[in-house]
Amino acid sequence: MQTPLTAISEEQILKLLDEPRTFEQGFRYLMEQYQERLYWHVRRLALGHEDANDVLQNCFIKVYRGIQNFEGKSRLYTWLYRIATNEAITFLNQKKRRVAASLEEGEGQLARQLKADPYFDGDELQRRLLMALETLPEKQRLVFQMRYFDELSYQEMSDVLDTSVGALKASFHHAVRKVEAYIRGE
Repeated sequence: MQTPLTAISEEQILKLLDEPRTFEQGFRYLMEQYQERLYWHVRRLALGHEDANDVLQNCFIKVYRGIQNFEGKSRLYTWLYRIATNEAITFLNQKKRRVAASLEEGEGQLARQLKADPYFDGDELQRRLLMALETLPEKQRLVFQMRYFDELSYQEMSDVLDTSVGALKASFHHAVRKVEAYIRGE
């Protein structure tokens, strides 16, 4: 992933996207500006590099086709983040349906997948953290990842997930307790 050649504001990107003659340029700026951050968000949800790239590609296709529907009620990044999150959840749900592995195979399969992933350069503690996250219910895992890895505020998460701040705080609290227990080996 590359950093933006020229960082421009959301307003400037939206202005370029609003004009047919500058739409392509605006979309290139949008991708340059947000691709890396969205990739890492999706990567933490989908785990594998190839899966994350597939999800991100689908995300940008949806954005390309639907940017005219952006109403400006939230920040552009929040809107993009929501699309990426929904695409990742859809991908994971489809993957779960395709792979009917037993619970015993699930943990072993994740460990093998992380060890075989040439892009995973984490240590054993990071591997255990990712395996602990895999045991969480989907909502708790998503909230934990958004708060811990992406450092989103509860209000930003509320905007993305359309859930109350109180419910998000409770989900994060439960997720933290379960992750800690998993890592301690309880």
